[in-house]
Order: sequence, then structure tokens, then C-alpha cells
Amino acid sequence: MGVLVAFHAHPDDESISSGGTLARAVSEGHTVVLVVATGGEHGERPAGVADAEALAAVRRRETQESCAVLGIQHLEWLGYHDSGMTGWPQNSDQRAFMNAPVEEAAEKLAAILKKYGATVLTTYDWHGNYGHPDHISVHKVGYRAAEIAGVSEVYEATMNRDSFRRMQEMARGSGEVAEGDDFDVDGPADDGNPMGMPENELTHRVDVGSYLEQKRESLFKHASQITDSSFVSKMPPEVFALAFGTEWFLKRGAPVEPKQDPKLFTPMTKNRLVSIGLLGPTMLSHHPISLGSSGFIPAT
Repeated sequence: MGVLVAFHAHPDDESISSGGTLARAVSEGHTVVLVVATGGEHGERPAGVADAEALAAVRRRETQESCAVLGIQHLEWLGYHDSGMTGWPQNSDQRAFMNAPVEEAAEKLAAILKKYGATVLTTYDWHGNYGHPDHISVHKVGYRAAEIAGVSEVYEATMNRDSFRRMQEMARGSGEVAEGDDFDVDGPADDGNPMGMPENELTHRVDVGSYLEQKRESLFKHASQITDSSFVSKMPPEVFALAFGTEWFLKRGAPVEPKQDPKLFTPMTKNRLVSIGLLGPTMLSHHPISLGSSGFIPAT
């Protein structure tokens, strides 16, 4: 069995981008360690929460509850502060993760990787999916920590920009979203770049259809941020499945070819079960690597 360390920027990020993958890894017998860089001090502050420190305490509790739902065995905190979005006053806080020296933060993360004997590390893509300063730092710190700790298998959690666009088009076609009212996935995000990555650059996907209930419950454990009025709360089950039933990753240098075995989580590469997911068989030709019954494996 392997040890997967999932490195995230804020409480709730683990649920949104990789909750299904983490639950699946646990269910298949692997050790999962969640490392969160910040306390999420500058997220939405509900009524009755006095300040940023109080919010961080709430969000730490919520993350513990999320871990319990997903089955995550170990939770670690790097201890930095949320940097806020690009241009926010909080960017100048010297405690903010974006201001942490990469080497310092990487040494902290590397110590955790060594402590648990990590075989795989997940981080974010080069611009943190949508340009949040803390997400970008997760990318930089994650790669440096992997170098220090000697972890060769590093996978970038990301969003499939083309898949998101297809779902938008479906929603518009069904009348659920009016023309011009929906988010422009190709428009500039926090750093001026479009969200996520284009489909033809992605190397791995994980079918988490069997773990959607856990993923959804873990999301709702972050009640300070994901309320009853949030868009996720309003999603019918079939829409939630379409939006969150596949989680996407990128591995540097991994070719997108049917016969390539990327050896992610080597102990997990026992079976060669095709994982079609919820986006249809045409996706297999674009992304032949998927998570089968025992791990990240080549689809056939």
C-alpha cells in the first residue's frame, strides 16, 4: 500500500478539488495525509465569528470533520496565514503564505513527507487553478518539498477547462443558464489567466462516481464557507455528479498515450479496469490514464 500526501492551501480545498480521490485512496487501503498550508483566515466570515483568528479556528474544526467523512487518517497544518486574493490588503501580511520563503515552507512540508514515508504528493497546477496567491505557493512549495524529501511522484490537481465549458453549453442548451449569465471559463481569473488547464494538457483523471456522497458530505462540513444558499447546495444529484464525478490531474512529462503506465502509486497498479466516469467514452481517447479499482492505471 502507498502513502498519498495531499497538499492544499485552505480548509475546504481538499473537498473541492480532490475529495473523491482521497476517499477512494482510503477505501482501497492506502494511507492519506492531508496537509493544509493556512487556516483560511480570510474566507467568508459568518455572523458571530469575531475575527480572522476565530474564523481560522472554526475552519480547522470543519477540516477535521471533513477528514472524518473522507476517511483521511492524518491532518497536518503548516501554520501560515491566508493571503487573500490578489490585490487584497492581506497580501502584505508577513505571516501570509505567499510571503513565506519557498525553502522555509518546503522544509516544513518535506519533514511531513519524510515522517509518513510519502510515495505520492499532490499539489496544484502552475497557477493554482485560478491564480490565488496561496494556491500558486502550494505549487512552488510542493515541488521543492518533493525534491528535498525524494518523492518522485508529484501530481497537480487541476480543473478541466474544456469539460467545464461543455457543461456550461449543456446548461445553456437546457435553459438552466441564460446566455451571458454564466461564468466565463475562458476569461481572466485572479492572476489574469483562464481557470484550470486545457484538456489536451491533462494526463490523469480519477473516476470518483462511487464516492460522490462522501465528497458532497465533506464539502458541507465546511459550513462556514458552503452554505445552504451556495451553488453547490442547489445542485441536483445528477448535476453534482456531472460536475464533480471526475477529478483531474497533471503529471509533468507524462505522455497522454494509451499504453503508457505512469506508475503513480505503484502498489495501486494491480488491475487494468477502465474507468469511464460520467463524461462519456469519448473522453477516454483524450485521457487514457484513469483510476481503476486499485489505483491510477492506464485505461484500455
